[in-house]
Amino acid sequence: AKAVSNEIQDKEVAAEATQREIDAARKGYAPCGTYNAVLFFCIRDMAGVDPMYQYSLGWFIALFVRSIQGSEKADDLAQRLGNINDHFTYALYQNICRSLFEKDKLLFAFLLCVRVMVGKGSLQPAQQQFLLTGGVGVPEADVPHPQGQEWLSAKAWGEVCRAANVTPALGALPYHVAAHPGEWQAIFDSAAPESEHLPGGFHASLTPFERLMVLRCLRPDKVVPAIQAFVAASFGQRFTEPPPFDLGGSYKESSCASPLLFVLSTGSDPTAALLAFAESMGYGSKIAAISMGQGQGPKAAALIAAARKAGSWVLLQNCHLAPSWMPALEKICESVKPDNTDADFRLWITSMPSAAFPVSILQGGVKMTNEPPAGLRANLRRSYALDPISSPEFFEGCSKPGAFKALLFGLCFLHAFVQERRKFGPIGWNIPYGFDDGDLRISARQLRMYIDDNADVPFDALKYAIGECNYGGRVTDDKDRRLLNTLLSRVYRPEILDVAQPFKLSESGTYVVPPEGDHGSYLAALDALP
Repeated sequence: AKAVSNEIQDKEVAAEATQREIDAARKGYAPCGTYNAVLFFCIRDMAGVDPMYQYSLGWFIALFVRSIQGSEKADDLAQRLGNINDHFTYALYQNICRSLFEKDKLLFAFLLCVRVMVGKGSLQPAQQQFLLTGGVGVPEADVPHPQGQEWLSAKAWGEVCRAANVTPALGALPYHVAAHPGEWQAIFDSAAPESEHLPGGFHASLTPFERLMVLRCLRPDKVVPAIQAFVAASFGQRFTEPPPFDLGGSYKESSCASPLLFVLSTGSDPTAALLAFAESMGYGSKIAAISMGQGQGPKAAALIAAARKAGSWVLLQNCHLAPSWMPALEKICESVKPDNTDADFRLWITSMPSAAFPVSILQGGVKMTNEPPAGLRANLRRSYALDPISSPEFFEGCSKPGAFKALLFGLCFLHAFVQERRKFGPIGWNIPYGFDDGDLRISARQLRMYIDDNADVPFDALKYAIGECNYGGRVTDDKDRRLLNTLLSRVYRPEILDVAQPFKLSESGTYVVPPEGDHGSYLAALDALP
């Protein structure tokens, strides 16, 4: 009995030692938990930007666990923590960006940067607040406004004086601006002030965020491109390049119990993309769609009940038009469990942002947006990922592949160009038009048809179909129509078929039609664009 007792005591001592080792190892990972808690509160605050930006703690933890498993292993603890944090931060960025509107993607990346810097103590909350508000409520440094400097408005000078009281590094800023106004006016007059070196040694002495504060004082119109450069310098270029729309990737993350939600914006309609995806997955005949509105709730409920048994798909379109039925939809979604529903069942939902949309579906579902991305390169790349352009049969099956691929690239460039012009308000178009993927799809199919059916490329017919019917059918202003046809004529001309030299799509020669190749070669050419 004594021997057994001693053995038990020895095992208890060993167990206590093992427990202490486990506790020590656990404490070593505590900084990782602290870091990622900052990220969770960051995404939680996105609900203040749009009510559709809701994410659950369970989803966040599941993503974090996948990052622990997928991040690079290392024997050194500090290196291991860094690998986990880097992997998870980018995974979180990719997953959240999938559900954000284009206008909010840079905001989210910047918010990640700022929150991490505040958490590490390298950025003070007062500095962040100044960039947002211009220092409202902060006392101004007692420095008189420089006389005769019309370029420096009273508002800008007030912000310069308040910045001096936000951080010691900017304490001398108003004095230097007052003593050397010419040097600072050069910054003010620059076409790209975010790229200029600040005078008086300030560029070297200030942190990148403090330089943002100075830019906010003098040239607030250039803060957005400066923030993009700041994010790229702080977190890497990949945090300024949101992932393209990937319906297949979203589907892989879903289950029968997690709805897939398209958050709509004006002019966006993912129905065509979803139907093409359903066809590719073998569900072309097993997806039922219903447009929501008054009296459609019971029909939708019946469709969902039948699909749960049959393992088919249901698409509820425009759920924002049926706010009174949203509580019923929430109950239906809560009742869907893996043990009472066919594993192949999927519920697809489209809705504009709405405060009436159930939070539980937003948090438990897979959210997506399908807006045109910002920038010509991203827009072109997205066009080449769309059906039918991404289809090998469509892309490689034309009887005149050289002419077809050159004109298709020109069409995609035109599509990106007309969408990018919308950023500039009435300078871009007198009236904002909702050019969308449908315009590109029908134009691409007509391009293929016209080339296959004619011995020579019928440029006049193509320009009429695109400029007067497809894209032009949306245009109501005469001057906008003239602009559209001018842009179209710049692209659809015989010179684009000349293989002897690259056809320039811009005067600078930055954008040219790539040489004939496979689909991947065009993607590689797009990746090389600025």
